Amino acid sequence: MTPRWPVVLFDFDGTLADTIPLIVASYHHAIGTLGEVADEAEVLSWIGRPLQPVLEERYPGRGAELTAVYRRWNLAHHDDLIRDVQGMPELLAELHDRGARTGVVSSKKAETVRLGLRAVGLDEVIDVVAGQDETDHHKPHPAPLLYAAERLEVSVTECVYVGDATVDVQAARAAGMGAVAVTWGAGDEAALAAVGPDAVVADVAGLRGALLAPVGGRGVVGR
Repeated sequence: MTPRWPVVLFDFDGTLADTIPLIVASYHHAIGTLGEVADEAEVLSWIGRPLQPVLEERYPGRGAELTAVYRRWNLAHHDDLIRDVQGMPELLAELHDRGARTGVVSSKKAETVRLGLRAVGLDEVIDVVAGQDETDHHKPHPAPLLYAAERLEVSVTECVYVGDATVDVQAARAAGMGAVAVTWGAGDEAALAAVGPDAVVADVAGLRGALLAPVGGRGVVGR
């Protein structure tokens, strides 16, 4: 097996790690301090976007305050609620063994991403982390993905971005990269398919099939 793309960039939340329960609980705690309750579907739709702008948009004038409340609660409960995605450590190890480089592009702060990577045992196999503060623009804008490619000194055509949200696929397409959508995170399968990824996969075995090709078969899935 050989990597279809020499560089595999991942979203973190809902892709490399099962952080959805932690994120949802953190949102509910934060907005609960206002006596508010958000619909579960609305909370899931916020995942993948930078935290403070989402909260400011939903609760004008309270974004900074709610972000601080969210982060305090999130960090206090981080390691108790974060879960690994079964098979992901083995897949990343295999990608590295087969010569691929890997990175994380996330809308959360890089230090929080690294905290999560350590919690699920993936910090040793990630070559670059692009977080919220590395670029002025965020997904679906391609800037964070372009930053990661620049840091690794590779062409965008050598990269694929793996994520669980429509903004992940849109960012990958805008950057000129391959795109693989996973359905074990916050995204809706039909919505993910509608934005045109190279593949939509339901588990890590499917992701492995999308990222690795038999020797002599480096063609891109779905193209």
